[in-house]
Amino acid sequence: MSTEAVAVDRSKLPLVYSCSGCSSAAQTSNDVALALDRRNLAEMSCIAGVGGDVPKLVKVAKSGRPIIAIDGCALSCVKSALARHGVQPAVWHELSQYEVEKVYGADPDQANVQKVLDIVIESIPN
Repeated sequence: MSTEAVAVDRSKLPLVYSCSGCSSAAQTSNDVALALDRRNLAEMSCIAGVGGDVPKLVKVAKSGRPIIAIDGCALSCVKSALARHGVQPAVWHELSQYEVEKVYGADPDQANVQKVLDIVIESIPN
């Protein structure tokens, strides 16, 4: 069995943007996005850069690639940051719809991370 990594053209993957706030729900969304990125199911990009009008990162968001947006709570910061630039995600997940509780000062529950990861993987556009 080979242990060599298979080359993936990451520019062909959908983009994933996640919340990265301070609550357990925010970090759940971030952990899910990282898992998608590390598994080469999506390429994670920086929503703070999009919200902060960083030209290179706004250009990536507006590239036409399908976008998976993962918000930790109903504040919908990811969706709003994209909308500021006229970008709509192909798929949007807001974690309270999956009963992920927003707790300040707590780490994400790994069972929730896995549950949400499974849901998001099923939603990835072809």
